[in-house]
Formats: sequence, structure tokens, C-alpha cells
Amino acid sequence: MNYADDSIRTEHLELTRRFFLQAMAAGAFGGAAIRGAAQLNVDLSTQAADRLEYLTKQANFGTVERGNPPPYTLPEAKLRETGMTRDTWKLEVVPDIATGAKVGNPLSAERGTALDWTAFMKIAETKSVRFLKAITCNNLNSPLGMGLWEGVPLREVLWLAKPVSDIRRVYYYGHHNEDPKQMFRSSVSLSRALEDPPGDYPIILAYKLNGEPLSGRRGGPVRMIVPEAYGFKNVKWIQRVVLTNLPGANDTYADEGNDIDSWMKTVARFLTYPAETKSGTAISVSGVAQVGLCGLSKVQYWLQKAGQEPPPDDPYFTKAPWQDAHVLPAPSKWGGGLPSGRIPPGTLGFSPATGQPKSWPMRYAIAHWAAMLPPTAAGNYELRCRAVDNNGVAQPMPRPIGRSGMNAIEQVTITVKA
Repeated sequence: MNYADDSIRTEHLELTRRFFLQAMAAGAFGGAAIRGAAQLNVDLSTQAADRLEYLTKQANFGTVERGNPPPYTLPEAKLRETGMTRDTWKLEVVPDIATGAKVGNPLSAERGTALDWTAFMKIAETKSVRFLKAITCNNLNSPLGMGLWEGVPLREVLWLAKPVSDIRRVYYYGHHNEDPKQMFRSSVSLSRALEDPPGDYPIILAYKLNGEPLSGRRGGPVRMIVPEAYGFKNVKWIQRVVLTNLPGANDTYADEGNDIDSWMKTVARFLTYPAETKSGTAISVSGVAQVGLCGLSKVQYWLQKAGQEPPPDDPYFTKAPWQDAHVLPAPSKWGGGLPSGRIPPGTLGFSPATGQPKSWPMRYAIAHWAAMLPPTAAGNYELRCRAVDNNGVAQPMPRPIGRSGMNAIEQVTITVKA
């Protein structure tokens, strides 16, 4: 898997090395059989969890961006002129008059009422929230990273504009070099902007990542963060929000054939595995799981001899002898540049008493997993992994169709030599 964050790959290489060496030192393997491997998996992966950086530092996030040039690379004078610095940034919230949308207090540059940074921070003093979210593109095979995002719920700003009637959808876009062809836009329903489904987080106008001001490369001064959505909803350099009575989306991704109503899928991917090993040697594998809307109950793997034809009536291998891997627990130190690696008090989804997640794995986050496979005979093998969500549905179901998030079962090849 081509994982965007090389620092997490490096951590995983170290995890796998420790996992294997400690297993051998513990005498867990005898001949072709594993003695006590299940408990060993739990013990060793628990130790490894506290050595992993679960949060991705701003500089290490994978980047999918548009703009020629990318807006954050403009000279300082141009950044200030175009509102790409915190002290010059302004946000407009205006009605789509042509559709009959009505608001009582438009926040517009023309009227001199656009929301500036000082007013925005005043709202943040009492309304700001934080939560974990992985950023992932629905047409890429791997997450770009996971961060602790902080911002003001979008609804708090929408109410400042005093929406009245004939509004069904919220359109938004960011700075695009004053070139309509470079505009990247997205949208959500008014209902989703104003109200969160049970257990979900609010859509936010984010200004911090891992406790630090949002960099231009990451979409600062302010970007949209839609918790359950793929990256195309999380528009960078946000500057304008339009309340419209149009019933449909205007997302740029819709113009490119994508399902713009898709939410994040639950997916397991490999990070480390031995492309080649020796018979009589245990096989150590590890990876990440992207936790989508329906959560994650387990990660599984399946090793079989290469060259076997898949069953024609079972394209997703639901009848295969899958084995459970071990999902690593939540760490006590999260990394990402946070002070002491600790999650700040008051973060959504975390217990105020323990400072740990109320449940794990958390939706819209990344979890790590690992497994030790017993030694096997010489030959060529195919190794697969899959995630199973909290409804008991295994990847790639329930949504195997492309253009709405990539979730095909991943397969790698391992050669075992005599």
C-alpha cells in the first residue's frame, strides 16, 4: 500500500520488528504451530500501541491540492491581498438570491459585514470543538493522515446570517486565484449543517490541527471539516458560503463522476509484510484500518496458496477461512506534535475522567492492527486483509461500487523459500 504518511510507515516497520523479535524471545513458536499466539498478539501489540504516533504531524500529511499556483505558495503581499492570512481573512455567508433564498443578515464583503478573524475567534472562545478525523480521498487507496481538528461549528456562523426561508443546501468554496476554472466547491444539506445525527460531530470551520494554527498547505487560515466525509467535502482556504434553495449539490467532484453523497467506508490495508521469507519462520504483518460510518469490529487476514481461482459464486471471499488480527488499543500518547502527546480535555468522543476514547476504534479515525502468522511450507502465497464493521458486514460490502470510496479487498504476494 502506498501510504501517504511515511512517518507512520516507519513506525510500523519498528512495530513489526519488535513484534517479531519479542515473539521469538518469548518462545511462542514451536515447529509449525503457535503456542499461545492469541495472547501474545494482545500483549505485544498493546506494548507497541504506546510507541506509535497515531496523529499525523501537519508537515507529514499527504497532500491532494488544486490551484496554479497553490494559493498558500503566493508571495506574502498577495496572501494578504487575497485574505489568505489570519489577520486579513474574511468569510462571506450570503443568500443565493436567484433561487429565492432569504436571510436577514448577510455577511458580505460588499456590505462590509463579512466575518473577520477577530469576530471568528470571539465565537471560538465559547463554541469551538475538537475531534479526531482521518483525511482520505475517495479515489485514493490509502488515508492521507489523521489529526485532531479544532474549529467553530458551521451552524454557529450560519445563524449569524439569520437564515429565514427557502434554503435547502449550503454551497461553499475557497480561494482559487480569482480564476473560476480553478474553483473547487462542495456542499452539504442545510439539515446536516444545522443538526448532527446521533453520535456524530458537527461540521466545523477548522482553524487548528493538532493544537497548532492550520498552515496554508493544510488549508489555513480556515477550512471546512465534515467529519463523516471524504476529502472533497473538506474544502481548503474557505472564504465563501452560499445558502441556496437549489435541491441538488454543486460539488466539483460531481462533475468528475464521483458519488458526492458518499461517507467514509470502513477499510483495512497492509502497511508491512514480508515479500519473501523462509519456511519455519513466523510471518509478521501489520496495517491500518480506516474506520467509516459503521465503525470497526475487527480486522481479518487470509493466507492461501497462490494461483487458486476465486469461487465464481463468492467474489468477495465470504466463505474463506479468515482469521482475526489484533486491533491495537488506543494509545496513552497520541503524538502529532501535541504537548506530551496528550489529547486536550473536552475533546469530543473522549472521557473527561480518563482522557481516553469513550469507545475504540473511533469512527472517522485510523486504527492500527497487527498479526503473527504461523510458519508455513515453501511456496508462493496470496495474503489478503479485510475490515468488518459494527454491523458485521465485511469489506468491500456494503458499498463495493467505485467512485464512492476505494474499499476493494487488498491482496499481496508472499514467497516462502525452503
